[in-house]
Amino acid sequence: MLIAGVDEAGRGPLAGPVVAAAVILDPGQRLRGLRDSKLLTPQAREKLAVEIRGRALAWAVAESDVGEIDALNILQATLLAMKRAIEQLTTRPEVVWIDGIHCPALDYPMRAIVDGDRLIAAIAAASILAKTVRDAQMDELDSRYPLYGFARNRGYATAEHLAALAAHGPCSVHRKTFAPVRQTAFYF
Repeated sequence: MLIAGVDEAGRGPLAGPVVAAAVILDPGQRLRGLRDSKLLTPQAREKLAVEIRGRALAWAVAESDVGEIDALNILQATLLAMKRAIEQLTTRPEVVWIDGIHCPALDYPMRAIVDGDRLIAAIAAASILAKTVRDAQMDELDSRYPLYGFARNRGYATAEHLAALAAHGPCSVHRKTFAPVRQTAFYF
């Protein structure tokens, strides 16, 4: 059975896109070391991301940008990114298994699986692709907006990030509807 595993990265941060990935693994090939991206070192994630791209039957990565997150809300923007990733797969899956409790509206048999990134190899693979792509994006945003430390905090509400937000106000990649950003003294 061709299973598309789907996961996202970046629901909780105050800045940057939410990124989703969909992966159909080859049932005849096992990838060693595959697990939830949060349990891997950055180096292990990068190595596995290369293997996944090279050995998966199909994979796709998509995102919802900050404007979509602010317009729709983070849940709907996440589901939109997942829908985009699934629709970009070059091979049609028989079923779609998604990490979490929500599924996007698509014409596939779908199942939401809590802790799917720890239980299902295809979802773990999707978590790795989503995380490595988003981390690379945050590295690039760090070079454009060095005041916020995006390469270190990935947009999350760390003490350093909150202090920079208070001192400098939000930049164009901050999620303006998220409370810590919305509550800054800066008008936008």
